[in-house]
Amino acid sequence: MDCCAPSNNTGAARTDCPSCGEKGKNIQLITLKSLLKASALEKIEPENSYGFCSNSVCSTVYFSMNHLQTFAESDLKVPVYQKNPSMNVPVCYCFDWTRDRLLQAAGTHQQPAKQIKVHVQAGRCGCELNNPQGACCLGNVNVFLGGLNKG
Repeated sequence: MDCCAPSNNTGAARTDCPSCGEKGKNIQLITLKSLLKASALEKIEPENSYGFCSNSVCSTVYFSMNHLQTFAESDLKVPVYQKNPSMNVPVCYCFDWTRDRLLQAAGTHQQPAKQIKVHVQAGRCGCELNNPQGACCLGNVNVFLGGLNKG
């Protein structure tokens, strides 16, 4: 499976976050299984579909499409880029590019986005297991780096 390929997971389930009302993104169960702490993992209902809320001011990270369960960042093994403004939070989870590391690489020969793209094309990423949003991190990296170039 290519972690950076578009998902064919479409459904008629509600995808709005029950906490903030913003549209969430369908998330694979393998992402939750990989990233939830044991205490939260014990509560998931594998027959349910789950969504990811990227709203930075919303405390909910994952929610069940039936709106009976929500999980916050404290339920995860890793901090969530979209929810946590810390400079040490990964923007790219597979290759450990934090905000701080990206900031340090800006204006150097390192070209983090290019390096990440090479790794992705070589099949080395595991975004569905490592990234809380369950999808390729490269878009987040490009947006972050683009914001640096504007400033």
